[in-house]
Amino acid sequence: MSHKYEARVTWSRQNAEKFTDNRYSRAHEWSFDGGITVRASSSPSVVPLPLSAADAVDPEEALVASVSSCHMLYFLFFAAKKGFVIDRYEDEAFGVLEKNEAGKMFMSRITLRPKIAFSGDKTPSADELGALHHSAHEECFIATSLKSEITVET
Repeated sequence: MSHKYEARVTWSRQNAEKFTDNRYSRAHEWSFDGGITVRASSSPSVVPLPLSAADAVDPEEALVASVSSCHMLYFLFFAAKKGFVIDRYEDEAFGVLEKNEAGKMFMSRITLRPKIAFSGDKTPSADELGALHHSAHEECFIATSLKSEITVET
């Protein structure tokens, strides 16, 4: 079984920018099939301001958020199957961009730092919590698609 996912990425030159001098805005939009449009840009750490938009999502942040979101969704699924009630899940994830052996920039590692609030009579032991994270990581198709090292700090 396969699924197709689509996104429209739109950029246009602003105010008759010269373009060939490489001093054009990197701000653009991501549009998704559900109707949401997100302001996007290159990261200001990759392309300095004002050519990037600091108030927009950059591809590096989106990659980290995708891994975190995928892990969380599987974690919630497995926790519910085990009878654990979760009231809140918050992850302050981060990624590290650095050069690989060939000198190319890549996302070398992504660290997930979830804080989970459980309620009810049944809460997971440390071993059960670890097993839930392990299962979530094993099933997250975003994580299994990447070469990056992905760790979970609990």
